[in-house]
Amino acid sequence: MRVPSGWAIVGWAAVVVAAIVAVLLAVAGTDEAGIRLVIRATARTSVVLFTAAFVAASLHRAWPGTVSRWLLANRRYLGVSFAVSHFAHLLAIFALAGWSPARVAANAGTPVLVLGGTAYTFILAMTATSFDRTAAWLGPRAWSRLHTTGVWIIWTVFFASFAPRAIESALYWPFALGLFAALLLRLTHGRRRAVRSALSPAST
Repeated sequence: MRVPSGWAIVGWAAVVVAAIVAVLLAVAGTDEAGIRLVIRATARTSVVLFTAAFVAASLHRAWPGTVSRWLLANRRYLGVSFAVSHFAHLLAIFALAGWSPARVAANAGTPVLVLGGTAYTFILAMTATSFDRTAAWLGPRAWSRLHTTGVWIIWTVFFASFAPRAIESALYWPFALGLFAALLLRLTHGRRRAVRSALSPAST
């Protein structure tokens, strides 16, 4: 079976996330319990896709090979796939709140609302500039600043969400440990000009 690449990854990710949501709602129902399952499931698909994009360049520098080369070549599409999954997550949050922004804000609380709102603003901006035309319009320097700042904010939000839950449940250990390992990989294998060039939108 041929491994998907390019925009096909986004299509498959959307299909898989939609299938997961459909199965969970069919089994658990569309009431609060079912929607909460969807929220948890889409948070996990999102963190997996985000982490794959987050470590792509560092992993390729540390252990160059077929897998890391594929991750590096498809980093943009993994990032857009993460955005698809996380906007499904946001829709589930709104569904739980009866599609009321006021109830979403009240349920989240100020710290979560500020952090989450900031993260989603960056996700939207990063997704919008994941196309050659919009990336060229923004310019390489601004594009790099936007995406670098965005990934660190998103990593922080994910770690702040998963790490405390890992203390309460072993189900969250793989995600918290994966995020921590991704952080170490990024810090120990910092950017190099050649890989930075390879990651620019025009190169994929």
